[in-house]
Amino acid sequence: MERFRRRVEASGVSAPDSVELHRWSVDDPTAFWSAAWDDLGVLGEKGDRIIETGEDMAGTRFFPDARISVVENLLDGRGAPDDAPAIEYRREDGVSRTLTWAGLREEVAAFAAALAGQGVGEGDVVAAWMPHVPETIIAMLGSASLGALFTSTSSDFGTAGVVDRFGQVEPSVLVAADSYLYGGKSFDRTEALAEIRAALPSLRALVVVSPLEPRPIDAIDDATSWDEFTGPHAGAALVVERRPFDHPWYVLYSSGTTGKPKCMIHRTGGVLLKHLQEQQHQCDVRAGDRLFYFTTCGWMMWNWLVSGLASGATVVLYDGNPAHPGPEALFDLADELDLTLMGVSAKYIDAISKSGLRPVESHRLGSLRTIASTGSPLSPDGFRFVYDDIKSDVHLASVSGGTDLCGCLVGGDPTRPVFEGEIQGACLGMDIQVYDDSGSPAGVGEQGELVCAAPFPSMPITFWGDGGDDRYRAAYFEHFPGVWTHGDWTLRTVRGGFVILGRSDATLNAGGVRIGTAEVYRVVEQFDEVAEAVAVAQRVGTDSRVVLFLRMAEGASLHDDLAERIRRRLRSEESPRHVPAVMTTVGDIPRTRSGKISELAVTAVVNGDPVRNTEALANPEALALFADRPELAR
Repeated sequence: MERFRRRVEASGVSAPDSVELHRWSVDDPTAFWSAAWDDLGVLGEKGDRIIETGEDMAGTRFFPDARISVVENLLDGRGAPDDAPAIEYRREDGVSRTLTWAGLREEVAAFAAALAGQGVGEGDVVAAWMPHVPETIIAMLGSASLGALFTSTSSDFGTAGVVDRFGQVEPSVLVAADSYLYGGKSFDRTEALAEIRAALPSLRALVVVSPLEPRPIDAIDDATSWDEFTGPHAGAALVVERRPFDHPWYVLYSSGTTGKPKCMIHRTGGVLLKHLQEQQHQCDVRAGDRLFYFTTCGWMMWNWLVSGLASGATVVLYDGNPAHPGPEALFDLADELDLTLMGVSAKYIDAISKSGLRPVESHRLGSLRTIASTGSPLSPDGFRFVYDDIKSDVHLASVSGGTDLCGCLVGGDPTRPVFEGEIQGACLGMDIQVYDDSGSPAGVGEQGELVCAAPFPSMPITFWGDGGDDRYRAAYFEHFPGVWTHGDWTLRTVRGGFVILGRSDATLNAGGVRIGTAEVYRVVEQFDEVAEAVAVAQRVGTDSRVVLFLRMAEGASLHDDLAERIRRRLRSEESPRHVPAVMTTVGDIPRTRSGKISELAVTAVVNGDPVRNTEALANPEALALFADRPELAR
């Protein structure tokens, strides 16, 4: 950050500190993004034009003449020796694997050649239903080598959740694990894999990875093992082709609050540039660093972590439960591999603080410069725990953004003070504002909607499918016309920081992962005993938990056996994160005059907030049924 500030000042810009640097980055986005490209070391042809203004914010294009390659940028190594580690993999049971830069290039080349043998090329989709293993990264880079899109979700997602996502994008190749390990237990996914294969008729090939031990795959149509798929192509040349800045790279998925998850198509250059800016400037990632984020392949932090390769960092993967066999697991990892950045969730920091572990006494953490936290707001107590009980001279970078932009809106700044409970400020180049209900800027300390008032490079290209442009604009630019509305409730502090207060829409946040209410309802309402349901997020401290209210069918009741069957079905068909923390019954559910369940009104009552726009409700008296519920005591 400081190196970049000095370079900018040397060019004639007055930027005495990073606050003024941010102001310049917003006031002169053309100069900023051009300077950022150079400073971040992006490999490719920048072109002469930096920003091409569209008819609206969504239509603005960055670097319209540029050409870049994901493979070139992520596999360059920034001067690292061929035998230096590019990926360090560790599993909860101690299994480890190191991939050197040379070895990673060879495996990517072989996988890309195998895909080409299946006719995969630009416009095709390669999907991965995988744990957090090196093969997922290899599959992504091999796909990008050919210009194909890549999409992934984690192995703990159930069949319905996987098919709802991948079924929309019709992948040509699916890479999937037949098992995974979590919390000391192994999970066999072969039966679910057969169901998923049958539901994806677009597949030309199914490539099966066996992380635990080989299992028979003969019963699954078109299945071949990873080694059988890539083996014949060992020694293939690495294909590096530069493509336009807006060439599609990833498909990520929305939370599915009103139906199947929306499929966001993210652009190559925009995501890469945004990740490099966040990592190098906001988090001080340097060539040769050891970059770690605890994530799964179903969260955009996986995409963020993998981009660390483009800065010449070694990316560290941890596969399994971060508290297995004990709360010290990730701190042991930090000491073993000399991590420089350790990324975790706010919920993880809270759990460690309650475990009794004090890493400041039990671990070296000598190389650790940055602890990053995201997923949900980090409490003031969490900030104090990091500095008192983990490491006193670390940069605590609390960040917030999301799948929607595959990056961060607000985050850390290693040159500014950290104040407990606050995110330090907006990321460079991001015109972050807080709007009140009328669309006017809210005052300092006043709650409002988190918005970005100017274009940025990692806005999605569009949503997948018919009407994708219209659905994309409706999702982010209709609430306040022409301004990106993110769906977070926030406030700005007197120090220029931000406090995220939770979602302002109907999206649920479970363990730092956003999930959609529609996915919950589809499972729950299959039960004859349930007439209808409403799921909301209840704030607990600075975190949140999922609460599910059921209106029972006539003559039915919510007994322990039914509750357990509902939980089991949610876990198997969707994911463990879809299982509510609290499940209870209610006599009526508020609806709008058009007949839609008003999740926002219920959320407000449950959290003790004022209900806005009650005149839009057909039965506002139902709100009283959700107030002062003893089972919701926090």
